[in-house]
Amino acid sequence: MDFIYGGDGGLVIDWTAMPTYNTIMSIAAGAGLLLLVALGKALHRDKKFRAEGWALSAGVLGFILTLTGAHMTLTWPFAKYFPFDNIIFGETSLGFGVLLLAAAFYLWKRSAMLAEAEDRAAEVAATAKPLGIFILGLGLALFGIAAAGIIFQLFAAPVEEPISGAFAQWPWLEATFMSGLFALIGVGSVLFPFAIKDFSQQKAISGVTKTMGVVWTIAGVAFLLFGALNFYTHIGLIVNTMG
Repeated sequence: MDFIYGGDGGLVIDWTAMPTYNTIMSIAAGAGLLLLVALGKALHRDKKFRAEGWALSAGVLGFILTLTGAHMTLTWPFAKYFPFDNIIFGETSLGFGVLLLAAAFYLWKRSAMLAEAEDRAAEVAATAKPLGIFILGLGLALFGIAAAGIIFQLFAAPVEEPISGAFAQWPWLEATFMSGLFALIGVGSVLFPFAIKDFSQQKAISGVTKTMGVVWTIAGVAFLLFGALNFYTHIGLIVNTMG
């Protein structure tokens, strides 16, 4: 890495060359995963389903992820120090963000129809079916990210970062944690095309769909909490490395 060390041996980072906003991205990604799981349950069980609220939620999260993901993908703000993070966080956030925006548009546009549908779960599943190809592809990409994280020992925080930096001497630890989260989301994404095949209010939720919901819930909670924690740890890292 092209790190600079000050006279006292401490790490100095030129933050003007590396704008950092994967904090809000992490929260939005975690909330987005939890939103999809909750939406699936509401479509299947909620007799008074109101699409507008779900559309607004998906739109807010989709806008954040699309904007930040597109900027990171196109400009590579981490190029000087962590170039691989532009791919890992930028491209995945962009893909997820656009999917959430598409969901928001559909739910808002078809809110009246879904309110009156005899089987709104099957209606949404039929509409989402063509997206299964892209979502499965994203899942495979997430497996690639997880493998790279383990093999190349990515994600380890420098010692100057509060809390996370305490584990800097064990880079495999954070690499395993973060890679595991990406792999969990990948499992759910690969299962998505199969989970929606029989998704209907007239049928019990399948084991495949339940598995997808469980892994997305675990990863969603983890990303949400980790993103919130990073508002402290990243601010601390900036303070400790300004030079």
